[in-house]
Amino acid sequence: MIDHLSIYATDYETTRGFYRRVFAPLGHRLQMEFADPGDQRMCAFGPQGNPAFWVIEVTAAAPPRHVAFCAQSREQVRAFHQAGLDAGASDNGAPGLRPMYHEHYYAAFLIDPDGNNIEAVYHRPE
Repeated sequence: MIDHLSIYATDYETTRGFYRRVFAPLGHRLQMEFADPGDQRMCAFGPQGNPAFWVIEVTAAAPPRHVAFCAQSREQVRAFHQAGLDAGASDNGAPGLRPMYHEHYYAAFLIDPDGNNIEAVYHRPE
């Protein structure tokens, strides 16, 4: 259903660096980066050839959002969480099962540099 989505960064360099680190365990990389004609910087991350998650530079903070990223294993969820903590994120939920969603919902939550609640989730048994 979703082709791509964007979040907004008041400190573009910090936010871009943060997502480079947390996406590495999930196998996602920086796919493109440029500035529009007004010099607003933006970049996109995703799997090879799919710039699905955009970071766009802004001067005023936007309301926080929640975004969940697919992991391919529980280990990837744990690595995502640790990479985020190492990059300065706030813990918003350690890796673990969240059975209120379903029996195998394994996720971890972080607060990114702009206050967004980001999550890595794996939906299968270990």
